[in-house]
Amino acid sequence: MEKKNLDIMNISRIFTVATAAALILLASCSSSKDQLPYFKNLSDSDGTLASANYQIRVEPDDELDINVMSANPEATAGYNLPIHNPATLSSLPIATQTQQMTYLVDPQGDITMPIIGKVHAAGLTTNQLENKIAELVSRDVHNPIVKVALVNFKVQVIGDVEKPHTVNVKSQRCTILDALAEAGDLTPYGRRQNVLLIREENGERSYHRLNLNDAAVLESPYYYLKQNDIIYVEPNSIRQDNSKYNTNNAYKISVISTIVSASSVVASLVIALAIKK
Repeated sequence: MEKKNLDIMNISRIFTVATAAALILLASCSSSKDQLPYFKNLSDSDGTLASANYQIRVEPDDELDINVMSANPEATAGYNLPIHNPATLSSLPIATQTQQMTYLVDPQGDITMPIIGKVHAAGLTTNQLENKIAELVSRDVHNPIVKVALVNFKVQVIGDVEKPHTVNVKSQRCTILDALAEAGDLTPYGRRQNVLLIREENGERSYHRLNLNDAAVLESPYYYLKQNDIIYVEPNSIRQDNSKYNTNNAYKISVISTIVSASSVVASLVIALAIKK
């Protein structure tokens, strides 16, 4: 009888150890070295950071909206592209039916404007291009005003963010934080310390790693984005492990239930054998 009681006690210990092992495994699966807060190394008090005077520069394949104006509208009317052909307006979205036609920068970096002719635009900021065109128009028009806007400024945000999509930038300046905010921010599973930026420059693609936990990213040359940049937020180890299963909870439950079930079967067999003896 004492031997049976001893066997049962041993079984209880085995069951307890197995359950504890399951809980430890569960805890280890829930841990992560990733840090959720941004800019963790900023001091708690107020401070200052260097600010870059960044401006977007025109590149080949950019689409530009250029308007030339003056105190005498008739004097500058010929320098502007017409609105979309009325014959095609019905096929265009309502929002674009009254828009002026735009300029597409050719592979050599040039645009061709009415009256002026070819203008080299690549490498210039929109302000510099405004001044260049105004100087050319001023040969015939007194005090012209030129406005240049980049129409197709877009970046892609993919990976572990709430809303992966192509972000159409409406201003002439966009930071990596602006783009991530448009995508709904990173999920808790996104690796904040290793955000990948892919950029195409001069016909070559380069990539750069940004650590959003580090305030130094605010001074990085890649903090401001360029046309067609790609931002990829890599999933952390938890997300990658859980991708093998339907949901995180299903994985945790399956691990625990498997271990507990196995322990129960072993315990039942040992008890049955002990009783027979």
